Amino acid sequence: MKIEDKIETFNSLLRRRGFIWGPSPEIYGGLAGFYSYGPAGKALKNNILSMYRCELRAYGFYEVECPEILPKIVWEASGHLERFTDPVFRCKKCETMVRADKFLQEQLPNESIDGLSFDEMDKLLQLHRFKCPKCDIPFEKIEEYNLMLKTSVGNGVTAYLRPETATTTYLLFNRLNQDVRRQYPIKVFQYGKAFRNEISPRQLVLRMRAFDQFEIQLFIGKEQELNFDEFDEVSHNKLPLLDWKSQENQIIVPNKISLKEAVNNGILKKPAFAYCVFLGYHLTSKLGFPEETIRLRQHSPHEMAHYADDAWDLEINTKQFGWVEICGIHDRTDYDLKRHGEFSNQNFKIPMGTDSDSKEIPQILEIAFGLDRIIYTLLETTFNVVDERIVLNLPPQLAPNLVAVFPLVKNKENILKLAKKVHKLLLEHRITSFFDSTGSIGKRYRRQDELGTPYCITIDYDSLDDNTVTIRYRDTMEQKRVLISEILSYIDKK
Repeated sequence: MKIEDKIETFNSLLRRRGFIWGPSPEIYGGLAGFYSYGPAGKALKNNILSMYRCELRAYGFYEVECPEILPKIVWEASGHLERFTDPVFRCKKCETMVRADKFLQEQLPNESIDGLSFDEMDKLLQLHRFKCPKCDIPFEKIEEYNLMLKTSVGNGVTAYLRPETATTTYLLFNRLNQDVRRQYPIKVFQYGKAFRNEISPRQLVLRMRAFDQFEIQLFIGKEQELNFDEFDEVSHNKLPLLDWKSQENQIIVPNKISLKEAVNNGILKKPAFAYCVFLGYHLTSKLGFPEETIRLRQHSPHEMAHYADDAWDLEINTKQFGWVEICGIHDRTDYDLKRHGEFSNQNFKIPMGTDSDSKEIPQILEIAFGLDRIIYTLLETTFNVVDERIVLNLPPQLAPNLVAVFPLVKNKENILKLAKKVHKLLLEHRITSFFDSTGSIGKRYRRQDELGTPYCITIDYDSLDDNTVTIRYRDTMEQKRVLISEILSYIDKK
């Protein structure tokens, strides 16, 4: 199958099998940047969240939840009202607006646009005299476009929908400091909605106006960043690290290097930050991405945010959109707590390190996942077409259904009754089971392959005589006869 046909088949699958629908609301024509998850997509999302929560608790992290709407002063302090902008070109005639960096990259594919300043992009516009794609009028100059979504609360109090979950976590610092009895690092994470008024959302759920974030934060002291005990436990792990100097030499796919070697060579500055890079990679690897599709790409000095000491993107190589960032790992220094301390008149300096008389504002290390991006890239990289058979090779613990149960024929009362009994047995043991009695067995198998269901159980005429069923495994299509009494242990072992 040609790559174009495979992509079209995949996009059709997302809609047809209830993974992603939209733009929503579809019955009114849809609003760009807003998508819905069908039953399969929502089940997949919940399974990813369950895995992440379980893993992070094992690494000593605790979950918090914060409001989605906060007053104006919060976003003044965080710098979002001042700096959270996109560069745009706006047509003076038809008011068409395009994001400048994306537009320039499309027009100048051989030039590196990422990281250019507004002035540098404006110079490119003046040099090439690019025109509005709709009415062919030359764009005049670059403008700033703030992505914050503004609202009012109560009696006209100005507020904004949060553009990220991270800032709302930082506001809890005093409470967290008391809660953990001043033991560092403080390890927390938060999952929830964020909102950005994107100019021209596209690429399905990769760029939306309302999306899910899963952000992990470490509040840590400067001395502890350099002498971080937990780094020793993971330092032997080898990761595909693409530092910014390698990128300047046109290297795209990095070789793997151990974290210890990366720190010793200065590729990663601090052991605590290297630990965060490992954690981002570990959580991604647990989802079943093919190893060759993952890389960690460092931001160049001119690409990095003004407050950051180091920044890496964890990217997945997709067929439809190339390398897609699903996670950002940032050393945010003490910027956030310092700013909120100034605006709130709070003192965030606390005793840190071996000298109890010395006080400092904690540093923040961040691992920020875009959950919608995880879902898209995971579905695309586990999607396969083999001899016209569509299969999602999702890990069993992530699949929307772990098991599907089929009666061989639905008009045979005893077979139908036994099949429903097996289905109920699975549900009672909290195994996600789907019951399907329509169509041929072959078609039912194909429908479950498309959903990524690992195991299909068929109840047939022999089942009535010997209490056995046929269990068919998705990836090999191997079939095995198993006693009904042994189904649970068989699936558990698998």
